[in-house]
Amino acid sequence: MLQEFLYSKIHRATVTDANLNYVGSITVDETLMKAAKIREWQKVDILDINNGERFQTYVIKGKPDSGCICLNGAAARKVQPGDKVIIISYAYFTPEDIENHTPTVVMVDEKNKIIQNH
Repeated sequence: MLQEFLYSKIHRATVTDANLNYVGSITVDETLMKAAKIREWQKVDILDINNGERFQTYVIKGKPDSGCICLNGAAARKVQPGDKVIIISYAYFTPEDIENHTPTVVMVDEKNKIIQNH
C-alpha cells in the first residue's frame, strides 16, 4: 500500500508577483526548485500565511537566483505580492520506504535566498 507524505517544502517564501494574465501555475526560482527537489510541471500545494488560502497548482521554472515566486492565472487572485507562502510537494511511499524518509525543508529569507536547507 502506498501512502502520501510530505516530500519537500519551501517555507515562508515571499510572493514577488501575481500575474492574472498568465495561463495558471506558480513560477519558482530554479535554484529554490532544485534545493526543494521540486520539478517543473509538478503539482504543489500553496499555503498563504497572510490570508489562510490553500490551493493546488503546478510549478514552472523561474530564472535561477532571481528569488521569483509568482502566482499566475486564477491563483493570482488568491495572493498579494509580499505575502508569505509555503510551497509543499508530496510523494507516495510504502510503509517500509517512509521509515527512512526525511522531508527536505528549504528555509528562505525576505528575498527568497536560501538560509537553511535540510
